[in-house]
Amino acid sequence: MPPPKLAIPTFNSEKAETAWWDKNRLTVEASLRAVLREKKKAPPRETMTPGYKKKFIPVPVTLTGSDLDAARKIAEDRGIGYQAYIKSLLS
Repeated sequence: MPPPKLAIPTFNSEKAETAWWDKNRLTVEASLRAVLREKKKAPPRETMTPGYKKKFIPVPVTLTGSDLDAARKIAEDRGIGYQAYIKSLLS
C-alpha cells in the first residue's frame, strides 16, 4: 500500500516549518523510499552534490555571554539549535 501523499503547506515561521517536518518526518521518509523503489534510482547519499563527505573540524570560539544568549534566543525563535544557527551564520 503506497504511503499517503502530503501537501506541504506554506509556513508563517521557521519554527512552524520545523514543527511540521518533525511531525510528518516518518510519512515523508516513507514517501521518498517508495519513490526510490519505483524509479530504481541511487540512494539519496549517492545523488548528493560533491562535498557531502566533508569532514567537520571542531573549532573553539569565544563569545561574550550576551552574544551567546542572543544566538540562543534567535535559534529558539527559529526552532533550531544555537550551534546550528551559529554554523549557518558562518557559512
